[in-house]
Amino acid sequence: MSDDSGLWLLALGPAGAGALYWAIYRYYRNTDKSHAFERETTVDAGPVTGSEHKVGEVKGTRKTRIAGDNVRAYRERVKGVG
Repeated sequence: MSDDSGLWLLALGPAGAGALYWAIYRYYRNTDKSHAFERETTVDAGPVTGSEHKVGEVKGTRKTRIAGDNVRAYRERVKGVG
């Protein structure tokens, strides 16, 4: 028996680690199943409408976020076409 017969076992470690990393990456990212809203969504801009009536005023607030904002809910802000 030669010393080269065990080299496949040493090569199996890095190859297995790479395969495991890729499988976990694909499982959690779901890049093939996610809606790519940047490419698949059109946003039609309309004319700006509104008025100049003062609605309210906030002074001295320490809040860093606006209540009810949808900054992180991009799938609700931008709807797909069709």
